[in-house]
Amino acid sequence: MNRYPSRSQRFIELLRERPLIGDGAIGTLLHSRGIALESNIEHLNLVRPEAVGRVHADYCAAGADLLETNTFAANRLRLASIGLEKKVRRINREGARLARQAAGEDRFVAGAVGPLLLPRGTEQTLATDEKQTLLREQMEALAEGGVDLFLLETFASLDDALLGIAVAETIGLPVVAQMAFLDSGHSRDGISAELAATRLAEAGAILVGANCGTGPKDLLKTLQRMAVVTDTPLSAFPNAGAPEYVDGRYLYLATPAYFAHYGVELANAGAALIGGCCGITPEHIAALKQLLPHQHTRGRRIEITPPQPRDPQPHQPERRKTFLDSWGQRPIITVELDPPKGLDVTEIMARARELADAGIDAISLAENPLATIRLGTLALAKKIEDEVGIDVIAHMTCRDRNLIGLHSDLMGAHLLGLRTILAVTGDPVSAGDDAGASSVFDLNSIGLLELLQNLNTGRSSYGAPLNGHTDFLPGAAFNPNLERIDGQLTRLEKKIAAGARFVQTQPVYAKQHLDRLLDRTRAYDIPMLVGILPLVSGRNAEFLHNEVPGISIPAEVRQRMQNKSGEEGMREGLAVAGELIEYGRGRVGGYYLMPPFGRIELALTLAEKIGQQP
Repeated sequence: MNRYPSRSQRFIELLRERPLIGDGAIGTLLHSRGIALESNIEHLNLVRPEAVGRVHADYCAAGADLLETNTFAANRLRLASIGLEKKVRRINREGARLARQAAGEDRFVAGAVGPLLLPRGTEQTLATDEKQTLLREQMEALAEGGVDLFLLETFASLDDALLGIAVAETIGLPVVAQMAFLDSGHSRDGISAELAATRLAEAGAILVGANCGTGPKDLLKTLQRMAVVTDTPLSAFPNAGAPEYVDGRYLYLATPAYFAHYGVELANAGAALIGGCCGITPEHIAALKQLLPHQHTRGRRIEITPPQPRDPQPHQPERRKTFLDSWGQRPIITVELDPPKGLDVTEIMARARELADAGIDAISLAENPLATIRLGTLALAKKIEDEVGIDVIAHMTCRDRNLIGLHSDLMGAHLLGLRTILAVTGDPVSAGDDAGASSVFDLNSIGLLELLQNLNTGRSSYGAPLNGHTDFLPGAAFNPNLERIDGQLTRLEKKIAAGARFVQTQPVYAKQHLDRLLDRTRAYDIPMLVGILPLVSGRNAEFLHNEVPGISIPAEVRQRMQNKSGEEGMREGLAVAGELIEYGRGRVGGYYLMPPFGRIELALTLAEKIGQQP
């Protein structure tokens, strides 16, 4: 008795007879035909079905045996970002219908399912059952529309791909599982090609493989690595090389002949299904059809020695004196300074010297706070450490750099001798006043901590060796001011698991927030530096409460500050902060002081109070 429907079973049988040819890109082809870059490609199934159908028909004419549905990002998570969450099932069913109509009875249809991606910059996480619900909704709709199998593609998370296979199993259709790998042979989540191939095959995928990437040559190397560890048939859908941006469009350079040549090489390496990803057109598929052998070739599976497994334990930074050494003996004190908005560092260097002379443990150097352009944090941190001789905690935001830039700047920081990095997601550009900039958010703060941990092991986040290792002391931020902090605590636990060695909190003003913070974080056993930002006036208190993310000031404190300004406002603000410090005496392991407007005399006053014996 066959396990799958008859057409699905026929697809599996054909895989044993000859390499099958998939189709190519849908999105980049539609863009080249005049569809605007800002259009949602999956929504075209409903509003421009004739354009989608024409793409499918052209791939059939080129010789494709398998068509993918135009549903790569048609899950509720992705569609909700543009207000289309109520159309998830319609978009997927119609996507399946359009592909089925073009394929007829002689070709096969794969329901395309892409990864579940949260909006950039969010620290939200999805539970396994939430992911399963999202995948099931999309995949059931594709099955209702008549697909013969599912094609999971461009996954970076092995766990998510395995979850997709499990959902396909309950629906009763076979699944092809493809992940996207970088030139190191690892996914963005650090999963090696060997591990992915082994686990995906064990989970029941009928083909395992790779798609997207930098081009056919690198994908061939990835497939060869997979061929060493599994006998499961392989699939390969490479991009047409790296794109070039010309006149508002991304152009892919790989010619049909070049792609077809590597298609044969992929078949020789064990690929039973070969198609294309970004930039691959019907012309590329037609060229592949001409060259691809009609029977499986034998033998030319290149033997490659599998790479050594990655060290699962992060390298521990070399033991050296840090500002954390006094933790447990006395309260640690760090003071935040904002880099200047221009090039003159005279004032901030003078403040740094005054803080060092007063015995402050470390300076916490903010990076473009509130998304406002300031002098580069890393260069200034190096100058302060060299000329003043005090530890500097250099903030690094995910907002301002893509993943490549984060790698490069961190390796450069290590080369300069900087060691202490506070990983923060960063305020979105909308919070600032610098028009024309954009937020990047390739990572959030948890991802940045994982990157720091990888660099400490001697590898990039892609798994590429660094020929050495960094010795970073990573820190994390925490907001204790929300009405419910369970979600914040869950993220904090992930930050600690990702390597955070100390925590600096947002400013605390309420005694009940301090009690809850100390109680709920007691088990973490790392320095928790409580944020103190002294108020200076009633207007200042209202501004911070109403307009600055992460700050919540109780009504009774704002009432105390009401109508106060000047010296009176500063005295009252110091009194509020001093009362909180006194309330936490003997329980708080350290403080993160944030003097408003660079008024370090306020920080020094509070530091003196912190240092007073009980």
